[in-house]
Formats: sequence, C-alpha cells, structure tokens
Amino acid sequence: MQKFFEILDIGIAWVNKTIAVAGIAAGTLLAFINVVMRYVFNSGFAWAGEATNYLFIWSAFFAAAYGFKKGIHISVTILIEKFPPQIAKIYMIFSSVLTTAFLLFIVVYGIQYLQILYELEYMSVDLGVPQWILMLVLPIAFLGASYRAGEKVYEIYKTPADKVIVNAEAELVHDSVIKD
Repeated sequence: MQKFFEILDIGIAWVNKTIAVAGIAAGTLLAFINVVMRYVFNSGFAWAGEATNYLFIWSAFFAAAYGFKKGIHISVTILIEKFPPQIAKIYMIFSSVLTTAFLLFIVVYGIQYLQILYELEYMSVDLGVPQWILMLVLPIAFLGASYRAGEKVYEIYKTPADKVIVNAEAELVHDSVIKD
C-alpha cells in the first residue's frame, strides 16, 4: 500500500508541476506573440487574451496545489511555538484538517459549478470552447491540493509532539531550497 501512495505522490507532483510550468510558459509566449502580431503586423489573434487568462489561471491553481507538497504556503508559527508540544500538535492537526475540508468543499462545489455550466451550455466567448471544460481546473487542482493537505494531517499525526514545530520549520527551509 505504501508503494501505491509513493507512486500517487510522484504522479500528483508531476502533474501539478508540469501544468504550472507549461501554463505559465505557454501563456507568456502566447501573450508575447500576440503583442508582436498587433504592433508589428497590425493583426493578432482575437482569442489570445482569453487563452492567456486561462493558461495563467490553470498555472496558478496547479502551482498552489504543488505548494502544499513543498510546504511553502504562508504560515505563522510564532504563537504555536509558545504552546506545549502536545497542544501545538493538536492545533496543527486541526489546522490541516480544516484546510483539507475547505479544499474538498471547493472540489464538491466546483463539480456542481461545472454541472451548471454544462447544463446551461455556456461557451467561451473568444475560444468557442464549452466553459465547463475551461473550469475543470477547479475540481482537479483542488483535489490534488486536498490530497496534499490530508497527507500533511497524517505526517503530523505520526510525528512525535516535541518534533512537530521543529519538523515544520525544517521542512519549510529544506523544501524551499531542494529541487525535485
């Protein structure tokens, strides 16, 4: 079972990182090409602005989901450091459970939003693509992020109470420097 979660971990990280990097690169390139087309050749792609927006949106959401893996989202531990270790551990578990619940809430309501877009047959104005396809980013990216937040609950649970704060700070420093 552990091998399954290792493979799942690698797969989710790869998808998040790949979509984030490809989205930002493609969006930047498309915006640049469209600007050159407009100002040099006095033409351009009518759909490029909307496509660039969606590429950046997808990139941002998948990068945020990847941020849960790397532990680089903003957190303030100054108050938690003052708690006794057992209380700090309980608080961090509670915080991670709350984060996971919120992310799953976005997944569920994102799916409902997609259903509404599908039933109303909304189409993208410039791209001519069904809007629900473009908004698939909501449940997909947030499901990956909720998996990561749930993973954090398990990691904190199995860490001894006196090491929870030390590990959280060390992980933040290590993962912000080490490339994978």
